[in-house]
Amino acid sequence: MNIVVCMKRVPDTATKIRINSDGTGIDESGIEYVINPYDEYAIEAGLQLKEKFGGEVVILTLDSSEAAPVVRNALAMGADRAVILKCDKKPVDSLSTATALAEGLKALNPDVILMGKQGVDYDNSQVGPMVGQLLGIPCVSVITKLEVSDGKAVANRQIEGGEEVVEVELPAIFTAQKGLNEPRYASLKGIMAAKKKKLDEQEAQIPEGAIEVIKMEIPPAREGGKIVGEGADAVPELVKLLQFEAKVL
Repeated sequence: MNIVVCMKRVPDTATKIRINSDGTGIDESGIEYVINPYDEYAIEAGLQLKEKFGGEVVILTLDSSEAAPVVRNALAMGADRAVILKCDKKPVDSLSTATALAEGLKALNPDVILMGKQGVDYDNSQVGPMVGQLLGIPCVSVITKLEVSDGKAVANRQIEGGEEVVEVELPAIFTAQKGLNEPRYASLKGIMAAKKKKLDEQEAQIPEGAIEVIKMEIPPAREGGKIVGEGADAVPELVKLLQFEAKVL
């Protein structure tokens, strides 16, 4: 079985984000990057499919050569090889990203394509369905369970207030939600083996984007709380503040 996991590197959530000098993006100096947390569930799902059916797990990412250390972390988990679709600057719009990934996927001829339901940096949740549309194959998003057999897949997906079970024919795309599995840690053996695994760099085919970032800014700092009194005497003042200042009533 040919399994491809589309992976993205994102700033570590513990990183302090700063805006760059022109105000249109983040200052990347000193930022520590990690595998997008939702993509870790996708990688684990791919490895489990390989353990059951054989084949290989390929990591595909759209990024610069600087992504190599993070990509090798995915290889250390057990993926077989990786392809970096090289670009000096990642597109800000999901359609450009999806188009570049779709072109890269065509050459890999996958049976199963996995990726996180969203990147934790921009939270768009758009790339998976867009790739499916561009390739003309099914996409099942926000999955919490996946079973594959006889050229078909049955997936449980999270919906508002419940769960939906769907069946699709392969090839298909699945976007992973937290709870799909428990991603494994890379072993020392895996880390050493990852240093020798193939990392193929190819020039990305990125169309001109339709979105331009005009301005990016850090949210204002939250103001401290207010103490409005004690007991029943504080209720009228609290209601007044909630109604006219917080505007939640």
